[in-house]
Amino acid sequence: MCACLALYSYFYGPVGLCETQGKTNDVFKVIYIYIYIYIYIYIYVCVCVYIYVCLKRYFKIELVQYVKILSCIIFKFSLTHLVSVYVNTCGSLSLSADTAQEQGLDLEPPVRMEEEKEVMEVEERVVEVEHPLPCLSESDTQGIIKGRALFGYVGIEAVLDQMRRKTMKAGFEFNIMVVGQSGLGKSTLVNTLFKSKVSRKSCTPNYEEQISKTVHLQSVSHIIEEKGVKMKLTVIDTPGFGDQINNENCWEPIVQYVNEQYEKYLKEELNVNRKKRIPDSRVHGCVYFLPATGHWLRPIDVEFMRRLGKIVSIVPVIAKADTLTLEERLEFKQRIRQDLQANGIRVYPQKEYDEDAEDRILNDKIRENIPFAVVGTDKEHQVNGNKVLGRKTKWGIIEVENVAHCEFAHLRDLLIRSHLQDLKDVTHNIHYETYRVKRLNESNANGLALSPLTLENGTLEKSDAESHL
Repeated sequence: MCACLALYSYFYGPVGLCETQGKTNDVFKVIYIYIYIYIYIYIYVCVCVYIYVCLKRYFKIELVQYVKILSCIIFKFSLTHLVSVYVNTCGSLSLSADTAQEQGLDLEPPVRMEEEKEVMEVEERVVEVEHPLPCLSESDTQGIIKGRALFGYVGIEAVLDQMRRKTMKAGFEFNIMVVGQSGLGKSTLVNTLFKSKVSRKSCTPNYEEQISKTVHLQSVSHIIEEKGVKMKLTVIDTPGFGDQINNENCWEPIVQYVNEQYEKYLKEELNVNRKKRIPDSRVHGCVYFLPATGHWLRPIDVEFMRRLGKIVSIVPVIAKADTLTLEERLEFKQRIRQDLQANGIRVYPQKEYDEDAEDRILNDKIRENIPFAVVGTDKEHQVNGNKVLGRKTKWGIIEVENVAHCEFAHLRDLLIRSHLQDLKDVTHNIHYETYRVKRLNESNANGLALSPLTLENGTLEKSDAESHL
């Protein structure tokens, strides 16, 4: 009986029984399809058992081999056939509706309404294609063609691959400045960020820590390559900042250095025969280290960030945050945010630079964690069988990349993984553009030539040592 029903359904399909009643019954169709599936499963199980008995008797084939080879093929064929039957059923339904319309028969209202909607959608698509694009000279109108209106594949999305290939060939530059008094772990944190010896202290043989009488800016450059992507990293250090008894105007050499890099880039832009690719030595980000005092911002901190925040992107961090308890850390961060808001200090990322709602949501989470409480180290320890970067104490190991221990991972994601390109864009489009407009206005007032930049305070020293990592 099962075999007869299966053969009947194979040749006539479920629609044949439904059409004998004069109209299509969807509920009966669904029930019949389920019965049809169960019959097929029963027949195939019987066939599989019979074939297995024969193969085991004559060819000594084990059950595991048989299941892997034969039953997989049979079930795959059955599923393919069921899908084809379902497609034929849907096609026959639409065909019967078209036939009834040609014969002038009245369809049920739901069917007619669905057909009218489909016709309206087709007409809208035709209208979108037939409307030509406006001329480029019309500034008040703009035509957009996307999705279904295209005749076929154009290949616009391949531009991303082209940009990626060019970037991987040429590489890119990233310049980061670290500012803070001695002993806050600036060099260690930079090494931890890039997981290599990139700080000036690590690259200088026989280095001896000496407190400078004045602020001397020194930089060291490296070529870092990871998975075919090359990056020229320049780390600018500021030894001597905040180490004196009288720290008055100790920020002026840093302000002068940042402006000098803008001036150097501007002169290259104004050259008649300028380079195809202008070397970029502008400071893309400044990480300012705050001592973990647990109180308020010091006057030198307020004055430095207030002045530097106008010309460079500043990211404040609490250095050696493992010296504070969790409660002290939360209270200290709250006080710092209050001080930043009270003094009008702008730290990265600024709200006015959010491009859309998605950026605003992401940057709001970052702004809630500023300043980042970080711990730096370049030593690995075994934790649960895994090697992790951490600081070992008598009470345990402080894992640097564990968010429950410190916020180093948030700082790394901000500077490298999520906002590195945005830091460069803000530097070029906001800070450098502000400096360029100011300098060009000064040159128009004084004459055609740019007036030279003069050093105000401090001596700027730069030791460009390059290495390949």
